[in-house]
Amino acid sequence: MTTNGSNHGPKLPKQQLAIMAVARVAEPMAYTSVFPYLPSMVSSFGVPTNKVGSWVGITSGVFSIAQSITAVAWGKASDRYGRKPTIILGLLSTMICFIIWGMSTSLPMAITIRAIQGGGNGNVGIIRTMVAEMVPERSLQPRAFSIMPLVWSLGSIIGPSFGGFFAEPAEQYPHIFGHIDFFKRFPYALPNFILTIFFLISVTVATLFLHETLPSKRGHRDWGLLVGERITRSFKGSRPTPSTRRPSFVDGEATSPLLPNKTMPKKHTREQPGNAKRERVITRQTAMNLLAYTFLAFHSVAYDQILSVFLRHPVEEHTHANTSFPFYFSGGFGMSHSQVGSIYTVYGIVCGAIQFLLYPSLVARYGVLRCFRVCCLLLPLSYFLTPYCVLFPTSQTRMAALLGVMFIKAAGIIVAFPSTTILLTNSCTSLSVLGTLNGYATTFSGLGRALGPASTGALFSWGADNGYIVTAWFFLMFVAIAGAIPAYLVEDGDGPTASAATSAENSDTEHSESPSSSSSSTILLPEDSAIASGSEDEDERPLNKAGSLQEQGYGTMEGGGK
Repeated sequence: MTTNGSNHGPKLPKQQLAIMAVARVAEPMAYTSVFPYLPSMVSSFGVPTNKVGSWVGITSGVFSIAQSITAVAWGKASDRYGRKPTIILGLLSTMICFIIWGMSTSLPMAITIRAIQGGGNGNVGIIRTMVAEMVPERSLQPRAFSIMPLVWSLGSIIGPSFGGFFAEPAEQYPHIFGHIDFFKRFPYALPNFILTIFFLISVTVATLFLHETLPSKRGHRDWGLLVGERITRSFKGSRPTPSTRRPSFVDGEATSPLLPNKTMPKKHTREQPGNAKRERVITRQTAMNLLAYTFLAFHSVAYDQILSVFLRHPVEEHTHANTSFPFYFSGGFGMSHSQVGSIYTVYGIVCGAIQFLLYPSLVARYGVLRCFRVCCLLLPLSYFLTPYCVLFPTSQTRMAALLGVMFIKAAGIIVAFPSTTILLTNSCTSLSVLGTLNGYATTFSGLGRALGPASTGALFSWGADNGYIVTAWFFLMFVAIAGAIPAYLVEDGDGPTASAATSAENSDTEHSESPSSSSSSTILLPEDSAIASGSEDEDERPLNKAGSLQEQGYGTMEGGGK
């Protein structure tokens, strides 16, 4: 385990996780900002009201299907070229497509740009890989893997607010935007323009301060980090001293690539090219985890997408002629853009509170696997109850019932997603194939995210036409029940850290027996490194018996990603 001296337990690399969170936050904001206005946008293209649900599902689905097609390629690119450059490229691609998508003038254009946006970003799997490489210690994984879902919750608070409040600004705020022809022609461009600011912040922070985690790339000079260090130094007003210079979370590359006054043997800094090929990416347990994750993505994303259509769907007065409990009834909530945005904002706040306050303690007490299985049974209940909220007699009681059901769904999904990420990571055989495995996870979950909204949207449209509004929600309930089956076949594995630790231990034994081997494998740190100077830091690693820096969960440097 990662320790900070003999009397200290493992600690999170808080600084790098925080930087990654800032780099990540723009994407969930962009993704969720379309929920409040997407039904109106589709309707503005001339789609009939009874077909809006179907086309909303298709428009949402093409993003995920394109993402699933390119996910493995993005994962392999990150394994070859590094995690950091692929993340930055994905952010830039999403930002450009997001701006263009807001100016769509037809349904084919909107669908095409949405597909390009999905295919041009593989950051979901890559970020999971980076977190796993930063935090290989199982005791820290629940808290580390809950950070990105927490960022998603934060983004889902801000995103829908922007989408609901700034869509169609010429109509919502005529005294401010009513005389601007651009916003009359492109009524959904303003929220996208505003969110571009957050993309620029994410790209800048990632470029200047995010460290590479791919073992074969950590010894390379990073000009972005160099510029970031100079900027930081200018604000501090003095040159950093050895005691204040912070190392990387694994091997001190924050200092050694930028200020190299000692060299590392090149033959030991690269991964062996055959390692990833010899390791099995798909095993029985990874297959079960991928299946469970795909089901989870299918019904959870479909629920969020079709809920926006349900909230915008016109209210119907329920009479004996059009209502026959428990299945035959219709109607929605008839909300405006801003009201839908407010609902999603409240939903996001609750998700964030659950993620931050409840998830770590629940996992610590009951374990990741047990929490995941319970939540897989909790989600079908929320899907079953959702359509019946429209049967309450007043708008206040309908809203209270809906929020209650959404909170149940929030509790289930916020615990389930980081749990399945941890379980998938721990089912991996080696860190050298973790990027590829997360690429497969993005592919399969992308298929779920594509098929879920498309199929549920079609069922919602059929149900709305025929008086069975429950159809889409019951479909999601049965899918969630089916998704609970692989959840009970999943086991909590030892993870890639186990084999890596064994490799490192064997390497230590060989080094101690052979002085020449020890000297050739020792990693020489810069003398002004914080590790070399013995300063206390949350990211330090202990030195092994041969004097080399032992990376817990990675093995020594020459072990590559294994």
